Amino acid sequence: MTTPQTITQKILAAHCDKDYVEPGELILAKVDIALGNDITAPLAIRAFHKAKAKQVFDQDRVVLVADHFAPNKDIASANQCQILRNFAKEQNLKHFYDGGEMGVEHALLPEKGIVGPGDLIIGADSHTCTYGALGAFASGVGSTDLGAAMITGECWLKVPESMKFVYTGKLQPWVTGKDLILMTIGDIGVDGANYRAMEFTGEAIRSLPMAERFSMANMAVEAGAKNGIIAPDEVTLEYVKGRTLRPYTAYASDADAAYVTEKNYDVSRLEPQVALPPSPGNVRPLSQVGQVAIDQAVIGSCTNGRLEDLRLAARVLKGRKVFKGLRLIVIPATPLIYRQAMDEGLFTVFMDAGAVISPPTCGPCLGGHMGILAKGEVAIATTNRNFTGRMGHPQSQVYLANPAVAAASAVAGRICGPEDL
Repeated sequence: MTTPQTITQKILAAHCDKDYVEPGELILAKVDIALGNDITAPLAIRAFHKAKAKQVFDQDRVVLVADHFAPNKDIASANQCQILRNFAKEQNLKHFYDGGEMGVEHALLPEKGIVGPGDLIIGADSHTCTYGALGAFASGVGSTDLGAAMITGECWLKVPESMKFVYTGKLQPWVTGKDLILMTIGDIGVDGANYRAMEFTGEAIRSLPMAERFSMANMAVEAGAKNGIIAPDEVTLEYVKGRTLRPYTAYASDADAAYVTEKNYDVSRLEPQVALPPSPGNVRPLSQVGQVAIDQAVIGSCTNGRLEDLRLAARVLKGRKVFKGLRLIVIPATPLIYRQAMDEGLFTVFMDAGAVISPPTCGPCLGGHMGILAKGEVAIATTNRNFTGRMGHPQSQVYLANPAVAAASAVAGRICGPEDL
């Protein structure tokens, strides 16, 4: 009789040729995709060369995306991107994305079918956990680990314990997957899932479109999780159909699998959530945020820069103007999303409202470029982190919310929801 396992255990077992792995066990696992960006990959490439390696383990499975400081904002960032270009050319990598092909990595890889259900993906970026929305094991690693994986195609991992989060009830209008994950982080804290797998399930999850599932898995790391994961269902399989570049396996947790803890949430009365500075765990319902005037609103990032997010923001902004003196920055996450938003007329809505539309980039999310805050300024953003100095000056502040709340706040000049307009 086989021992029951969670979806995370099953994926990890399959990638180290075992029938079963135990939480806490150290394994050497084969990786399907090794990912780096223009901040982290240069360090990995240095480690690769220091090891005197000649060839990556697989030219189709090492993925490099120049998205953090691209288009290059200064000489230092131009040098970083040049290291990626040179290495991609030297190694003849199939998946190197730059210039007009470049999108925010964690939106780009699922869109292009590079990642799929049952995969084991490591990336030198903490938000690699985004791909867990597809039913994959995806986790961030250090640049040296990435360098080693680029050589060997393997990675040391400790099998995480799993936590189960069950969401029941039907969501209210203007409430999204972003609000579910913010509420959850607010409940358990930024260290509430340290080195654990956060498994999201329940009727409310099954009703979410893929874009909102990506938002949830994306922010699992903000609770300290090793990975966030949602078992594939019809929504997942419809998304990957005709898209994935490799065969995939859809895993599910056994009914009697062991979890270190289980949390149940009835979300039928949940209102939009806002994370106040200086932590993604400092979360309050929108109605309890109070009167907070803002200088800037940012709609984009690997958390909320997908087409569905832009549509939601456009619904709020249509026929309205951005508050005088306030900057609204809209950042489609990939070239395809950019084109779709333009073709649907969303850009007209944004520009009529007075927004700035940026090419795909991580940009302001990490305090890179395209919307840095000055001393004392306050922003609301659909990004994933609001630590002190995250988007600019150490004495600026960032509030996190869903795209509808960010758009409504841009119109009102203060943090509010669409219904307040």
